[in-house]
Amino acid sequence: MAQDQNRIGVVWLSLLAALLLTIVPIPSAIEIYRPQWLALFLIYWTIALPERISVGHGFLFGLLLDVLTGTTMGENALSLSLITFVAYQAHKRLRISPYFQQALSVLALLFIQKIVSFLVLGMTLGMTTATSYWISPFIGTLLWPSIFFILRKTRRRMRVR
Repeated sequence: MAQDQNRIGVVWLSLLAALLLTIVPIPSAIEIYRPQWLALFLIYWTIALPERISVGHGFLFGLLLDVLTGTTMGENALSLSLITFVAYQAHKRLRISPYFQQALSVLALLFIQKIVSFLVLGMTLGMTTATSYWISPFIGTLLWPSIFFILRKTRRRMRVR
C-alpha cells in the first residue's frame, strides 16, 4: 500500500512541475505562446488514470494556479475542473483514438479552458481579449504528442497504475 502511494506521488510531482512551468517568468513578448501546461498534464493523467484523477484534482490545482497567478479566484479552478470532467467522460474514446484525433480532442479541451476564462474575465472585469489570447491552445495541441509520450514513458517506468 505504501509503495502504491509513492507511485501516485509521481502524478502529483508532474502536476506541480506543470504548475511551475505555468508560473515561471518569461519575456512578455512570448507570453502569448505559453502553453497551458497544467491543463495538458491534467488531461493526460485523467485519460491515463481516470480512477485516480478526479475533478477535485482539477479544482485544487486550479485554485493553486489562481492564487499563484493572481487571477480572479476560481477562474482556473472552474475551467480546469470542467476540462477534467470532460476528459474523464471521454477517456475511453480518447485512449483508443489515433494521435491526430486525440490531439484534436485536446485542442477542444484547451479551448474550453480559454472560453471559460474569457467569460469570467468578461463578467468580472469587463475585459475583452486580443486575438493573440487564442494562440495557446494551438501551441498546446502541437506539444501534445511529446507530452503524451514523455508522461506515458514516466508512468510505465515508475509503474504508476
